[in-house]
Amino acid sequence: VQLVESGGGLVQAGGSLRLSCAASGIRFSIYAMNWYRQAPGKEREMVATIAGNDDTSYAASVKGRFTISRDNAKKTVYLQMSSLKPEDTAVYYCNVFQSQDYWGQGTQVTVSS
Repeated sequence: VQLVESGGGLVQAGGSLRLSCAASGIRFSIYAMNWYRQAPGKEREMVATIAGNDDTSYAASVKGRFTISRDNAKKTVYLQMSSLKPEDTAVYYCNVFQSQDYWGQGTQVTVSS
């Protein structure tokens, strides 16, 4: 299983970014896909998840601002982030559980005030 994130960068507060995570080595369509983030000095936290049936859930801190989606044909999961805040600054990781946890390498998102 391989997960490769892209799309991070530096953005001003109030701006938007879209993260992508391309997966390989799994039957992508049947697995829940997750986005986590880890800020400096803090524990890794789940941001959003999308099930195989497209049901979604979000952390309270991002609900209404972030949208997770998936393209099963491309084996890619997305995280559209809007109204970004400095506290959204973190390394964002893609995750899938298939007998064990698999993680991407992470992509840095920095939101300046």
